[in-house]
Amino acid sequence: MSSVVYQGLFFLAILIILAAPLGWYIKKVMQGTPPRGARVLQPLERFFYKIIGPLSQKEMTAGRYILNVILLSVFSLILLIVILMTQHWLPGGSEVKNLSLPLALNTAVSFVTNTNWQAYAGETTLSNTAQMFGLTVQNFVSAAVGIAVLSAFLRGLVQTKKRLLGNFWQDVTRSLVYILLPLSLILALVLISQGTVQTFQTGQTYQSLEGKNLWLYLGPVASQVAIKQLGTNGGGFFGANSAYPFENPTLMTNFLENLAILLIPVALIFTFGFWVKKWKQGRTILIVSVFFVSLAFIGVAFSEYYGPQFAHVLGSTNLEGKEVRFGVGWSSLWAIGTTAASNGSVNAMLDSFTPFGGAIPMFLMQLGEIIFGGVGSGLYGMLAFILLAVFIAGLLVGRTPEYLGKKIDAFDIKMASLVILTPLMLTLFGTMALVLHPEVLSWLTNRGPHAFSELLYGATSLGNNNGSAFGGLLADTTYLNLIGSLMMWVSRFVPIVAILLLAENMGGKKRAALSSGTLSTVSPTFVTMLIIVILVIGALSFLPAVALGPIAEFFTFK
Repeated sequence: MSSVVYQGLFFLAILIILAAPLGWYIKKVMQGTPPRGARVLQPLERFFYKIIGPLSQKEMTAGRYILNVILLSVFSLILLIVILMTQHWLPGGSEVKNLSLPLALNTAVSFVTNTNWQAYAGETTLSNTAQMFGLTVQNFVSAAVGIAVLSAFLRGLVQTKKRLLGNFWQDVTRSLVYILLPLSLILALVLISQGTVQTFQTGQTYQSLEGKNLWLYLGPVASQVAIKQLGTNGGGFFGANSAYPFENPTLMTNFLENLAILLIPVALIFTFGFWVKKWKQGRTILIVSVFFVSLAFIGVAFSEYYGPQFAHVLGSTNLEGKEVRFGVGWSSLWAIGTTAASNGSVNAMLDSFTPFGGAIPMFLMQLGEIIFGGVGSGLYGMLAFILLAVFIAGLLVGRTPEYLGKKIDAFDIKMASLVILTPLMLTLFGTMALVLHPEVLSWLTNRGPHAFSELLYGATSLGNNNGSAFGGLLADTTYLNLIGSLMMWVSRFVPIVAILLLAENMGGKKRAALSSGTLSTVSPTFVTMLIIVILVIGALSFLPAVALGPIAEFFTFK
């Protein structure tokens, strides 16, 4: 167990060391002043502006920014549905069938919303063309939208008496050209060097040890894996995701992919501190996030090492559902990283984790994907919690709530509450909708508390734009495809609308002078307050449901 703790500490140290300069770089890029070394990409940026046209020139109000976010997303949705429903007739698609409308809709919504919930096995269901020009493209676009919305929100926080939030198309272009594309290219090349597949071949035959001729699926894997991790997308090329050797072949690729999941989310915390020119504000978020991730990692690893016994086969360590080459430590770290961030990729079967080992990743998602969280969305979700904590603290001590020198009014709290409560309510109502369906038992491979955990985890994943699967739940049903599509769409865009309206309202305010009555949002007291607010909201909302699943399973586990 001690070696696992050292693994976690080493991973965290490397993550923060890399994230700090990347955060400064992202700040410079998104403010329109890329560092000297990155200016070689400016011709590509200008090329995109020429294609977009006049829309890329003027600053936008919140309403216009929202409209453009929705228009791009709807266009992406329609285009991806068309690709998936016609893939058999497209080049390289003769060996696969066209997707049904419910499955195509679910898949398209999933990738457009940065959820990447997969109700299919990619290697047998999709063509290389659909994977490259459909899914991989949306991995880039959905991540870029998240960074763009966060940039607009940060402008609203720092500017005074100005309600314009920048230009959406410039924000998306900058995040693609200067951040996502270069990082993905570098990571893809490293993955290829380690054995991750990258080819236009659909596969080749090979002979098994028993002498049978079998088919080995291949494709442009490394290019999709790179952006699926860096963009906190998570959708795997293969059905087994990052547990599959051709997608994640070595300990080195496992470390790098796990690092990539959290790299940009952590870097954006540094970006926030640099952007508002008050690093201590970013430090508050980093401390809270590291606190939750560290406790979660220790909890999962401890549960898998010292949980219910498997002495008849494996001794006291639960290796069921895990890749032997990764073991408990790296599997636990991945499970925490993928659910702390809004990623959803897996390198082990979460359905085989111990009750508490599976409950902790589920609870990280239920907090609203704010602990590092998705690219862009995680940080603005955390900032919504900070505004709520500031408001509550102000009520407790009788001070006017302020953040970054701006007074927090009723409208701000309403918008922050929408950001916080939308995923929460979707998770609870989504679980209810699944449990009450008359055919629900036919979708499950288990019974009892574990079966309920599978349903609760699925609804949590859909309602928080995560996309990871607990396992044991038949996902490709018309009902789940349709209700899942609705949950993913609402969970993505209601918070985006709320956060942009909040940004506009904050940007139009004047900055108040600091005084002895100003509540400090960088003190240990406020850090503790923020942790309590996050825990109370999560615990009060989900404890009854978790008690019916993982907690009940723990006390009945044999």
